[in-house]
Amino acid sequence: MHENDRDLLPEGLGDRLPQQAWASQTVRRAAHDVLASHGYARVETPVLEFEKALASRMAGVRVRRMFRFMDPVSLRMLAMRSDITAQVARIAATGLAQAPRPLRLSYSGQVVTVKGDGLDPARERLQVGAELIGADSVHAAAEIVELAIEALRAAGAAGVSVDFTLPDLVDTLSAGALPLPASGIEAVRQMLDAKDAGGLVDAGGEAYLPLLYAVGQFDEAIERLAAFDVDGVLASRIAGLRAIAARVNGKARLTLDPSERHGFEYQSWFGFTIYADGIPGSMGRGGTYAILGGAGLDPEPATGFSLYPDPLIEALTAVAAEERRLFLPLGHDREVAARQRAIGWITVAALSETDEPMALGCSHRLEGGQAVPV
Repeated sequence: MHENDRDLLPEGLGDRLPQQAWASQTVRRAAHDVLASHGYARVETPVLEFEKALASRMAGVRVRRMFRFMDPVSLRMLAMRSDITAQVARIAATGLAQAPRPLRLSYSGQVVTVKGDGLDPARERLQVGAELIGADSVHAAAEIVELAIEALRAAGAAGVSVDFTLPDLVDTLSAGALPLPASGIEAVRQMLDAKDAGGLVDAGGEAYLPLLYAVGQFDEAIERLAAFDVDGVLASRIAGLRAIAARVNGKARLTLDPSERHGFEYQSWFGFTIYADGIPGSMGRGGTYAILGGAGLDPEPATGFSLYPDPLIEALTAVAAEERRLFLPLGHDREVAARQRAIGWITVAALSETDEPMALGCSHRLEGGQAVPV
């Protein structure tokens, strides 16, 4: 490494400067206040775990996205977390295995991936989420969607919208009403996800073409999906989607894309993506899934969501309000300064006679026990 390269950070990683760090904590605190008010107890997990633990607790977890290396103590393979959900699943299956269900847990922390996602080069992101363990019913799913909307709005997002999907749609249809050879299932999934009508026909999924048009505003799209489901195979799922939409109606714009699969590696019958006005890309995802027991047996149902609020943090940083900063000269009355902090001032104490209020970012100076503009 050249001498002038010593302060470079790896691609996709970065620092948060004071205003960004303030915005990050504001978002995290607001979200956790909402989650706590609904009975979700906060847990914290390590940034490193044994690779086997992270990979085996939930089906669909992609180990190739994780940084992996050998632990010099145990000589076992370690992995840096790319998703906290799997860690919360481990806690539920081990340390809280005997806790009453449904179990409500929340979390936040940094996650790291080997590569960025799509056009986003970032490899480290803040993840904030909640998991409702022991239930994946319509009521559980509706609670989680409602909670994700409320947490995101409390964190400062506006114009929230939610897009519903059915992650196991192709599996459900191919097992009965619209059979597919095992070798063709993944190709049909991919073509539906890509909205590629020609590719879908070439993959042997011509009967699945109507799903490409059962998308858009929820009320209209769900009717098209119901019309497609002539054999009633999807009846329970359609009823579930209607019930969830009815509960959150008016709190967010609702859309439906039943064949969307991107980002839903381990979700089962229900999934959703959440967006906010003025923020590029999605703000997070959620849905139903299963926590696997030992040797992949005895699965426990669960429902949850994860938010990735970094774009929101950047937006809040750009419009951050000016802090109330009060300069305290040498020899100031400490009791008076404490009272000023109690009513909302941020105080900055002088350390020498040469310290100047404006140079230290202060808008006011303590004089005669009062905050005086500088």
